[in-house]
Amino acid sequence: MSEKRKQVVFIMCDTVNKNMISCYDDPVCKTENLENLAEEAAVFENAYTCQPVCGPARSAIFTGLYPSSNGMYSNGMQLGANVKTAGQRISEAGIHSAYVGKWHLDGGDYFGKGICPDGYDPDYWYDMRNFLDEMETPEQRAKSRKNMAAHFFGDDIKEEDTYAHRCVDRAIDFVEKFSDEDFYLTLSLDEPHDPSVCPVEWQKKMRESEYKLHRQPNTNAKLDDKPDIQQMWHDKYKFIPYQGIFFGYNRGMLACNMFADYEIGRLLDVVYEKLDNPLIIYTADHGDMCMAHGLLSKGACMYNETNNVPLIISGDGFKNRRVNTPVSHVDLLPTILDYFGIAIPPHLEGESLYKLKGDNEKRDVFAEFFRFEIEQDSNLGYQPIRNIFDGRYKLNINLHSSDELYDLEQDPYELKNLIQDDSYAEIRDSLHDRLLERMNRTRDPMRGYVWKCRPWRKDKKPSFDDDGFERQLNDGEEIRLTYSTGNPTTDFVRKKGLK
Repeated sequence: MSEKRKQVVFIMCDTVNKNMISCYDDPVCKTENLENLAEEAAVFENAYTCQPVCGPARSAIFTGLYPSSNGMYSNGMQLGANVKTAGQRISEAGIHSAYVGKWHLDGGDYFGKGICPDGYDPDYWYDMRNFLDEMETPEQRAKSRKNMAAHFFGDDIKEEDTYAHRCVDRAIDFVEKFSDEDFYLTLSLDEPHDPSVCPVEWQKKMRESEYKLHRQPNTNAKLDDKPDIQQMWHDKYKFIPYQGIFFGYNRGMLACNMFADYEIGRLLDVVYEKLDNPLIIYTADHGDMCMAHGLLSKGACMYNETNNVPLIISGDGFKNRRVNTPVSHVDLLPTILDYFGIAIPPHLEGESLYKLKGDNEKRDVFAEFFRFEIEQDSNLGYQPIRNIFDGRYKLNINLHSSDELYDLEQDPYELKNLIQDDSYAEIRDSLHDRLLERMNRTRDPMRGYVWKCRPWRKDKKPSFDDDGFERQLNDGEEIRLTYSTGNPTTDFVRKKGLK
């Protein structure tokens, strides 16, 4: 009998709310292939993105570091040369690594530069620029960016001409050719992200299905006790007819999401046939507000619509479970390294999900926001936010605006802001202290007294020295020396009495 192989198939879609996957409660469309995957898998109810924007979210997934640590503060930026990706870490261990699909981490435009990064097999690299370069005319490129049925543009698009289909074809080819090897394969679809391109038949299936996007208690909810940045965001879209938005989503994004599930099913069929119990991971980079609180798309907020993402893991150690413990995208790379038996670098900011103590434990996860895109002055510009969620309570520090506290057990739709409620002061301040400690521990470049001296935190005072810490990077790969001693430190220490 041949040796058991270690194989990971990592699948990600772009802009998928948790209720767009039908293994979760109150689904708005049918995703039968992911639903079948979930039947024998661990389904995570409280999985969170690290930043609800494409590029920064992906940077956390593929480096195991929050954007504040890896430097990917917004779309349109590039990972630093000293930041290692999953492909580099895994291929350095002698494991064949391939990446097919949207990358969004090379500092190029939306479509990328078409150049395979270090660590991945260049024969399978296929980002969106490669896809566009296959088009022979400008008209073909333009057609590949139009959702024909949702927006009533011209002719139908063929399945084989979609980005999703061509990506899946390459992923299938990889699985078939290397089924006898250890490997790490990523399939990263742009779908169902706008323009939500898919054949008209999927628009028809969506219209004929029993599923549809529907109003939630927070749909177009008032923003009276919310940060003013949200009111500005709301004002951007208040003149768009409410029903028009939902019509577009039903005919566009939800139909394309069903199409993406179909394409994922093509890959899963081959995986089930060719591989023996691989580790299969499905997630999305972030969600979409879908007019919750009157907001559309994603950006400078920390509501569950954008931050609470689907996560399904099937295979070694992940079977038949509903996991309520909060987990983060930064936990995924440590989990994959743990699966392969690769040492987890000590500076990675997540934890292997194999180490979870239970399916209902209290655990802190964090999220951040800097700005939407480095090239744009729209989307509210620079709006630094830091967030902590412990499984019930969520605290958002909106540096340029007012802050938020929610009790998701009592208020799952995040309608009532409790930041000034004295009965929650002890819980609020404990979350705040843990958030500040995390900013110190990870060397958050934006840390400073302004994060702790909030109007509701009367016991905190501004100081020139802030918290008085000094810390240097010491991750086993790069060791920096302390200014005052010339020697390395292994932890942050007080300025006075340096070790």
